[in-house]
Amino acid sequence: MDWQRIILIGGIAVVSVFLMNEWGDFQQRNQPQISQETTISSLPDAVAQNIEAPVAEPAAIDSDIPAPVTSDDSSAPATVAAAPHAQLIRVTTDTLELLIDTHGGDIVKVALLDQLASLDSDEPLILLNRTQSTTYVARSGLVGQNGTDTSTGRPVFAAAATEYKLADSADTLNVDLTLQQGDVTITKRYTLTRGDHLVNLSYLIDNQSSAPWQASLFGQIKRDSHNPVKVDGFGMQPYLGGALTTPDEKYKKLDFGDLADEDMVRSGGYKSSIQGGWVAMVQHYFLSAWVPDQTLDNQFSLRKGKGDIYLMGFTSPQQVVAPGTQGTLTAAFYAGPKDVKRLEEIAPYLDLTVDYGWLWWIAKPLFSFLQFIHGILGSWGWSIIALTVIIKAAFFHLSATSYRSMAKMRKFGPEMQRLKELYGEDRQRMSQEMMKLYKKEKINPLSGCLPILVQMPVFISLYWVLMESVALRHTPFLGWIHDLSVKDPWFILPLLMGATMWIQQRLNPTPPDPTQARIMQMMPIVFTFMFLWFPAGLVLYWVVNNTLSIAQQYVINRGIDNAEAAKAK
Repeated sequence: MDWQRIILIGGIAVVSVFLMNEWGDFQQRNQPQISQETTISSLPDAVAQNIEAPVAEPAAIDSDIPAPVTSDDSSAPATVAAAPHAQLIRVTTDTLELLIDTHGGDIVKVALLDQLASLDSDEPLILLNRTQSTTYVARSGLVGQNGTDTSTGRPVFAAAATEYKLADSADTLNVDLTLQQGDVTITKRYTLTRGDHLVNLSYLIDNQSSAPWQASLFGQIKRDSHNPVKVDGFGMQPYLGGALTTPDEKYKKLDFGDLADEDMVRSGGYKSSIQGGWVAMVQHYFLSAWVPDQTLDNQFSLRKGKGDIYLMGFTSPQQVVAPGTQGTLTAAFYAGPKDVKRLEEIAPYLDLTVDYGWLWWIAKPLFSFLQFIHGILGSWGWSIIALTVIIKAAFFHLSATSYRSMAKMRKFGPEMQRLKELYGEDRQRMSQEMMKLYKKEKINPLSGCLPILVQMPVFISLYWVLMESVALRHTPFLGWIHDLSVKDPWFILPLLMGATMWIQQRLNPTPPDPTQARIMQMMPIVFTFMFLWFPAGLVLYWVVNNTLSIAQQYVINRGIDNAEAAKAK
């Protein structure tokens, strides 16, 4: 029995399953398509001010507001003096454009000014938005004894202006929303920084009353289940759903299906408590995340709301501000690309939202090395080629062992075929005779498989790296490839990949089993078809790897043939 061929086919099947399951989605251009609609509302005062107005929040009951963590006092929250009109505040920096609704002080729209909606568009990608057809907002507020947000009402803040823009000479921008609660002045401050996608949130409490003020800060992502990635054909989507870090799991994922499960709904959703922590809404290339005060023991909740609404957020412990003093409650909100380095800086394990799969411990160093090469070459396409060459060099000796074994198997292919014809259906005798041949000629059929099996984790890890790297999004290479993160528009790279795979196959021994031989002959066709819709960056890696393998295998085959010819003389 040709164990080498069986193991090779099995290995190819395993890789195929991984690739199909993890990247079947990328059969066509899959740019995020979160609604680019204008944020709208029926509020007449906003329209009169010629401002994009928000969809009005329910005035009576809002069951999505979380309950306070603890409350020793069951008295009703203090009366809040509301501003006369709710409106949207537009905030612009070099990387972000926000719309903040003064009703609740929520972020109801986030446009990423450094990310285009699509390659052929000049419009920025809109990550969060609240329209008639979509809901994806970042809410925050205060709950508890002196909280301003309850299920029966939310405050309307006052603002000094309707537009804020980061000045050319400044590195930070503060947006203050104010609210008077009796003798307590509450300032909800958003702080944005040049070149960053992190928005810091601070509640500044000035308690000039005669009683202690106490409340809990909450942050919440409120979203419907729409999928921002359009997919045609077969395959699985990149992950879309909630994620958080827990005491038991550094990175726990709960998608919309998990949260909509009957048992999960019945139990009130998923709950966890941890010091620090974070909760995120993850999609391909981008995420939004609430990061509470990392020194506090925060409670997290992910659950399904009414209709097609999902809620994921945190509630911090109640904090007390003594009479005549000031206090601050803080958190941060991130909305942007899955940038590993930046996410590492924001909170522990937040970088795991860049999901490299179970081989992350290989994939993460690979990506760091790819970034290092890019820093030298300045081109992601050439960096992928250089990384492929380096990986191939690292496995040179292992590959050489495999190719020498294949060359020897190819040499004795006619003898194996003769044995098959001689012993026919007597598989036991056939196996015995082949083992004798292997022993006589010092051929180890497994020696050609082990190096390939050792390399498989690296190949799969690099695949995940290229899948998750937002740096490749909208990155051109050569003349016809305008985006390495999507398919080759002219299918040139997949066809080259299929051709190199066919050439490589011709250098290998033909399996004695006709069924195996037919399967191997079909593999270049199957892989070419499968790779037609793979991102160009990944196909580029396979083309270069196959080309290097052909060169190495050809040299080894020639060396063995020359050695045999010399012996014959």
